[in-house]
Amino acid sequence: MLVGHLAGHSRSYLQRLIRGGRVLVDGQPVSKPGALLEGGEWVEVNLPAPTPTNLIPESIPLDIIFENRDLVVVNKPAGMVVHPSAGHDVGTLVHAVLAHAPDIRGIGGEIRPGVIHRLDKDTSGLILLAKDDGTHRFIQAQFKAREVEKVYLALVDGAPPTPAGRIEAPIGRDPRHRKRMAVQTPGRGRDAVTVFHTQERFAEHTLLEVRPLTGRTHQIRVHLAFLGCPIVGDTVYGRRRPSLPLKRQFLHAARLTLRIPGEAQPRTFDAPLPPELESILEDLRDPSGKL
Repeated sequence: MLVGHLAGHSRSYLQRLIRGGRVLVDGQPVSKPGALLEGGEWVEVNLPAPTPTNLIPESIPLDIIFENRDLVVVNKPAGMVVHPSAGHDVGTLVHAVLAHAPDIRGIGGEIRPGVIHRLDKDTSGLILLAKDDGTHRFIQAQFKAREVEKVYLALVDGAPPTPAGRIEAPIGRDPRHRKRMAVQTPGRGRDAVTVFHTQERFAEHTLLEVRPLTGRTHQIRVHLAFLGCPIVGDTVYGRRRPSLPLKRQFLHAARLTLRIPGEAQPRTFDAPLPPELESILEDLRDPSGKL
């Protein structure tokens, strides 16, 4: 019942409130989340103020594509980790957004931005962060229903077997290298679907527009390597020595289309290729052969 009346909060968060004695029925605290009501009771919910996070905001420059009271859309640079984790407890995108947007209302009872989806450290481009639980749940539901259109640009070594195509190959943890993912045999791993088409063909490389229809870890990188055309600069799934003078993988989240709270029609956000990637393409197009 509470989920329907407090749609801006997750079910797990409301369950914590119940267990913490913050939900009263006719003045008495309820101890079990599944307690049944007969009808006509007075239900009172005491929502605590969001608690400060233990993360320290950091004033790191950000390329903000869009921002309102609900969310912020950032063009993340390559080299920046999205979320704090082991070995990355400072300098992340979350730390930067905390400093940039002090009006964040909090996620899960804590004053911090909500990461809705993620990008690898060395992938640049668009990423969304919610400022409150309601926005986080609203957009997360679209990702789960595969209603969000994500478009990436990837420069690969060689070329795929066909100029355009659809890859349907399950992805799971690589049993030989636990930090890597791999295409699995049918019945194992999680379903993963990627579509692609060629944007530009070079002598030894191909620029692809890639649309992942699912959101598995390292999906685009794994699927393109599976086709035999790994992403340039991807030393995990591709060549150990990059075929072009690039210190990162040539993968960029270029476009996102989705609905945002308060708007009936989907909105599209775009992020241009960063200079180091655009420079690689210019050199490939140069008949003088700078590369």
